[in-house]
Parts: sequence; structure tokens; C-alpha cells
Amino acid sequence: MDRGSGRLALAALVVEALAGYPDRLHRRVPHPVVGLGALIDAGERRLNRPDRSPARRRVGGIATLAGTVGVAVAAGLAASRLPGPGPVLAATLGLAQKSLYDHVEAVARALEADDLPAARAAVGRIVGRDTAVLDASGVAAAAIESLAESFNDGVVAPAFWLAIGGLPGLYAYKAVNTADSLIGHREPRWKDFGWAAARTDDVMNLAPARLAGALVAAAGGGGWRVMLRDARHHASPNAGWPEAAMAGALGVRLGGPVAYDGVMTKRPSFGEGPAPVVSDLRRALTLYVRACGLLWLTVSIGGRAWRR
Repeated sequence: MDRGSGRLALAALVVEALAGYPDRLHRRVPHPVVGLGALIDAGERRLNRPDRSPARRRVGGIATLAGTVGVAVAAGLAASRLPGPGPVLAATLGLAQKSLYDHVEAVARALEADDLPAARAAVGRIVGRDTAVLDASGVAAAAIESLAESFNDGVVAPAFWLAIGGLPGLYAYKAVNTADSLIGHREPRWKDFGWAAARTDDVMNLAPARLAGALVAAAGGGGWRVMLRDARHHASPNAGWPEAAMAGALGVRLGGPVAYDGVMTKRPSFGEGPAPVVSDLRRALTLYVRACGLLWLTVSIGGRAWRR
């Protein structure tokens, strides 16, 4: 972490937590991730045709990822030269502290009002599983799991790469993470074309995911044992760390089988407590806020250590 990038990361975290990406701005100017997604979609349509061999699809996926990351890094370099608060504002575009809190808090409010249909609709905006059949506990579990996993993808990992590599590092991470979410799947259509995106995303999240898990456990005053025991059971090499830490810190059980498009999918369980209830979701939000504060402190200490 160099001194300038550390200060930029801390300033961006603070500003984004306060302002986020306002809805009025979003209606007028789509978030830059939309542009990255358009580049990836264009590459997929051109280079992932059914008549191509698996090897050619894999090469096409590598080329699409490289081109998208290249555009993102160039944009990061340009944004680094903006005058005044420009770089800080540009950095907030890669962070999601406030939006993540707002989306999960909307689920909590609906559950607290005993409005299960509204809660299902709210959680359906942040998870991919089938939500129509979830009871209140299932909705709370889905929201907590999304909060834990997205704490890494939307907060810790972007801040990590911002602190390490400035705006080019942040934007490169967002390009890779966006590509993974769009094409890094195991279905036949994506298996070869999305291989590079999935593997690169795994590598870029190795350190941040473990940091995210540690921050959650520290913020919750526990969860270390569950995290170290259960994180490796997740299909992803990274997603299990903050999720297992959250389960341990709250004393609840997360994970387990869920349905996607009507098909039940087996998943490991994290933790050894009861299934979460509505109050556990509110506790998870409090823990999340504390973990974000610890991240700010970590970035600040890292910047001070570098100066010495």
C-alpha cells in the first residue's frame, strides 16, 4: 500500500458510506459497471458462438477479459488525474457499503413489519435463489448470507485493490468481478468462455476474502473457530470465509440446500446454531457496520505504517 493510495481508499470509504450512488444520479447516469457489462456481453456474443471449439471459446474468454480489464485500467489512470476531489469521487464508484446496507435493511424492515411478500421481493433483488417459497427464516438467512459474501465482493476486495493499486487497481478488480458474475459459471455455455474470468476472480479475492472473514469475526467478538473450520467447505475458495465467520459470530446456521430456477442445489452448512430469525438479520447489519469501521481502521493503520 503506498501512502497516496491508502489515503484515497480511506477517503473513498468514508464518502461512499455517507453518499453511496444516489438514485437520482443512477436514473440519469448508469453506474460504470453497466459499461463494463456491455463490453463483456459484446465479447461473449462475438467470441462464444456454439460453432467454436472449447479451446477457441477459452481463448475468446481470455481476450474478452483482457480487453475489459485494459479499458478499466485506462479509465482508472485517467480518473487518477482528475482535479480536486475527482479521484475520491471516482473511487466511490467501486465501493458498495451504503447500497449493500440499504438493500439488506429493506429486507429487515419488511420482516419486522410481518410483510413476508415484501421481504421476499426485497431479498430477491440481492440473491439469485428462488424466493417465492421462503419463509421468514429463509428470507433472513438469504439476506445474511448475501450481506456476508457481498461484504467482501463489494467492500473489502475493492478497498484492498484500491489501497494496493490506486484507481487502476480498483477498476481492474471491478472488471474481473463483473466478468465473473456474468460469465464465470459452470454451465456448458460458460464453462470454457468464462474460465479465465472465474479463475482470475478467485485469485484476486484470495487475500481480501480472508481479511473480510477476519473483520467479521473481530466485529462480532467471535466466529473464528467456525470460520477456520467451515470456510473451506464452500464451493468457492473465497466466499466461505466471510459467510462462515458471520454464522459463527451470530451463533446461527447458514448455508444448506436452496432452489435455483426450481432445482434444489446442495450446499454445505456453516455454523452450528439454529436457523436465523428476524432479529438475527438486524444483528447482522450491526455487525456489518462494525466490520466496515474496522476496515476503515485497517486502511488507516496500513497507510500510517507505510509512511514510517
